[in-house]
Parts: sequence; structure tokens; C-alpha cells
Amino acid sequence: MINKRINILKKKFKKFKIDGYIVPKNDEYFSEYAKNDRLKNISNFSGSAGIAVLLKKKNYLFVDGRYTIQAQQESSKNFDIIEIHKRLPHTIFKKFNLGYDPRLFTSKNLKNYFLNNNLIPINKNLIDQIVKFKEKKTKPFYSLKNNIIGESHQSKISKIVNFLKTNKTDYLFTSAPENVAWLLNIRGYDNPNSPIPNARLIIDKNKKIFLITKKNNALQIIKEKKINKNQVIEIEALPNLVNKLKGKSFIIDNKSCSIFYENIIKSKFTILDKNDPIYKLKSIKNSHEIRHTIETHKKDGLALTKFIYWIKNINKKTITEVEAQNKLEKFRKLNKDYLFPSFNTIAGSGSNGAIVHYRAKTKTTKKINKRDLLLVDSGGQYKYGTTDVTRTICFNSQKKSIKNAYTNVLKGHIAVALTNLSTDNTGKKIDIRARKFLKKEGLDYAHGTGHGVGFFLNVHEGPQSISKYNTIKMEEGMILSNEPGYYKKDHFGIRIENLIYVKKLKNKLSFENFTLAPIEKDLINYELLNSIEKDYLFKYHLNIYAEYSHLLNKKERKWLASLI
Repeated sequence: MINKRINILKKKFKKFKIDGYIVPKNDEYFSEYAKNDRLKNISNFSGSAGIAVLLKKKNYLFVDGRYTIQAQQESSKNFDIIEIHKRLPHTIFKKFNLGYDPRLFTSKNLKNYFLNNNLIPINKNLIDQIVKFKEKKTKPFYSLKNNIIGESHQSKISKIVNFLKTNKTDYLFTSAPENVAWLLNIRGYDNPNSPIPNARLIIDKNKKIFLITKKNNALQIIKEKKINKNQVIEIEALPNLVNKLKGKSFIIDNKSCSIFYENIIKSKFTILDKNDPIYKLKSIKNSHEIRHTIETHKKDGLALTKFIYWIKNINKKTITEVEAQNKLEKFRKLNKDYLFPSFNTIAGSGSNGAIVHYRAKTKTTKKINKRDLLLVDSGGQYKYGTTDVTRTICFNSQKKSIKNAYTNVLKGHIAVALTNLSTDNTGKKIDIRARKFLKKEGLDYAHGTGHGVGFFLNVHEGPQSISKYNTIKMEEGMILSNEPGYYKKDHFGIRIENLIYVKKLKNKLSFENFTLAPIEKDLINYELLNSIEKDYLFKYHLNIYAEYSHLLNKKERKWLASLI
């Protein structure tokens, strides 16, 4: 099937006078999880980030360090796999005319990857001409009440208007759907793992807004008088709307405003080099959002605690990775507020755990060998909050080298949790703390230590993160993951992940855990832990016991007490 699609694509090159075609992972909304996964359909690669370039005689797939093993397994039959941080596409394609869909690229990412290559925009997507994607019926967007969000949409609009006036500009074009969701306090059904409403928005300095989406999507919020029907603009009508607008300048989002929409706005307005302010505003959660997220993690942690007990102590038969992730889903579904996974669960046994973003499939799922480590990375969307947690689980005694690697990951995890944010106040500085103990042994991991997390939105959001390059300062209310790891190819994977938030107490900032789920203790070499780290683990498990003991049966309770 993939070979056939590749051949059909290449037959189109002559018509458009191109030597190759670029296929990104993202869709036209630059969503975290693409609605129409064109990259998978042409390359078989199912990871969440990547870009393919297909030439007449050769094909390339560029991925980051998280996906090199996965890409080799899924796509190396038809593609050369290249780690993008080691070799950027523009170094390979200097002499080729490459076609691309301007709806799927921003000016920034096209320039980053391809510099001054000969790039030819093609308005009809060539993959869409080969693969017929089903148009799903959309449900209307819905509103979240102010007592959930803690701030009205009118208040948020006022903040954006102040930003526009301060920067002496007339309009903001918000093209990231999650930013529209934040601004209007709405959610939707347009994403498999996030309550995202597929919409864009224009707001002017006089508080007037235009919601760019299908009219049917806005029926509920029109009924609620959040917006009137004249303010809802069909996507096809955007050029006409822009042409009627008065003023001189626009701010667009260089992360999600495609070249296609940028060109429409640029035809009449000057574009200012500023970021969409919503990213920063959205990253700082208020007390209502933090409180709801705490409650969400209590619900989620109970499911995880029961699952870990079950798989370590109750499950007596040999099960597959898929069966394990389905069992975890059943535990989550016991809570009435659970909606759906916040991403596809990663349940990797043994060598599959070394594939950072592995996904077990029914046809290829592996049986969980009790001699192997099991890495389970999962999360849920609840009313109201988003979770993401990873645990590495063992079923019998492991050799010292594995215990040492696990313990050094744990030491990095604890070091992040105990960070003094008055000194190590950026992701870049905190990332050093996470890797310190592994690096002493000559080990490391090829992903960031932590990503930002949304409030009942995307499980990954910026601008904050814990990585080698992030210089955003930590502020009260920011939510991040804390997930150092270590991966030995063809053998095992280790990762320990909690969600944390920045809390202010007596004018001092520190991290506080959201996640309440037992950390595997059978893999710890206690000789490597100091008294502070041992005390952290004791208090962490004591907190879990205090929260859940009355909700567990006698055997579960006894097991949980043994971890303290």
C-alpha cells in the first residue's frame, strides 16, 4: 500500500514541475495530533513529529532523537532515516525544486528546515489526492463555566486589547486552536486526545472578534451569547473579511499561522514581528485551574495505584502490552469524570521500552516477559484537567547495572522536584540537575526533561519546558512534566514522570507534585540515595497512602503501606 502511494505521488511531479515533495506531520491547524495524518499515510511512520521529503529516486524521513528506533522499524524499507538535529534538510536538497502545501507550513519552520532551497507552493495537497480522508461529523463547541476557569472570556479579551494597544497594532490573528479555546473559554471535539475546537480568531484593538470556523461549530456559543452569528466567519470567507478590515498592522503567530494565511493578511497589512501573547498568558494557571488539576490527579492517581498493584501482584497470567494498557484504561474509566486518553498510551516491555514513544498495536503487541522491565507512559483528560504520568515497573530481581541506571534516573527526578527556583529558575538550568547523575556514568537521554501542560487542553504546551535550550523563567502557576529517563537499545527503557506545578509560599517559588502514583522501589539501589532523597521518597509515598488508603481494599492497602 505505501509503495503504491509513493509511486502515484511521484507520477504527479512532472505536472507540477517539481523534483520532490515535502510532507510534514502536522495538519493545517498545527495540532499536536494531526486530524489527517498525511505523513503516516505516505511513510508508515506513526510518531508525533517528523517530516518526509520524497524525490524521484530517493526518499528521506527526518525525525528527532525520540523516534530514531521507531522510524527505522516503521519506515526504513522506503526511506533513509535521518536525525534532524544532526543534519537539516536544506543541506541535502540544494539542487532540487521541492513542492509543498502552504497550508501546512509556517514561514518560520519552512525557513528553518529548507533555508533558500527552491520551494514551490502547491495549493492542492498531493497526498489528499491519493488518500481519501473521511470528513468526520463535527459537534458544536461548548463553554466552560467561569467557576471552572476562574476568569471570564471578557477579562481575557481585555488583556489582549491592552497588548495590542501597547504594541501599537490593530489586530491579532490567533491561529492555534488551543489559544482560541483559552481566550473564549470554549472546548470542542476536533482532536482525538484534547478537547480542542478547530477554530481561528481575529481580535482588534476595540475588542471586536471574528471566529473563523464552520457556522455549525458555533451554534452553542452563539446561543449562550458569547458571540453573535455575524462574528462567525467560514474559512473560505477569510480573504474577503481581511480585505474589508480597516487599519495598518497585524500580529500573527509564527508557530501556527501558515504561509497560506500569512499571505492573505500580508496582501493588505504590515505584519509585526511579535509572538501571540496567549501562549504566555495560557501557561500561567490561576488558583481555580490549579485546584481542578489537583483534584484530577487524585482521581487519576487512584487508577494508576490500582493498576500498578494489579500488574505486580494480582495478574498471574502472561498478558500483552495492549492488554496491559486496556486494563489501565478500565481503571481510569471507573471514575465518572474520565473522558479519554490525553495521548496514545505507551506500554513498552523489554526492548520496546527503549523506543521512547513506542505504541503497542494489536497485530504486533509483545507478551510481557516477567524478566523484563515494563515502561508505561499514559494520561487522561478529565472534567476538568489533563494528566500525564510514566512509571517503570519490574516483576522480579534485576541486575545491579539496571538498578543503578534506574536509581540515577530517580535521583535526577528528585533533583528536579526539589529545585531551588530562586537560583535555577529556567528550564535550561533545571535540565542540568536532571541529567547530572546519569552523566557521571557517561549516560544520557535524547529527549527533554519536561514539557509544559495545558489546563484541560493539550498535554504538551509551551513556552515553558525543562530542556537543554529553554530559557523561559518559571512563574507561579506553570505546569510541567518531570521525566528524566534512560534507554538501552534492544534491551529496556526507564522513565519516571510526574506532573509538577510552580507554587508560591511565603514569597518563595518551588515545585509541587500533582501526580500521586507509587514509584517502583524494587529497582532502587538504596546505596546510591542520600538521606534527602530517601526522605523525599518516604514523604511522597506517605502522601499517597494518606490520600488513597480508605479507597483501597485490604490487600492493596497493605501493599501500599509497604512502600512507605
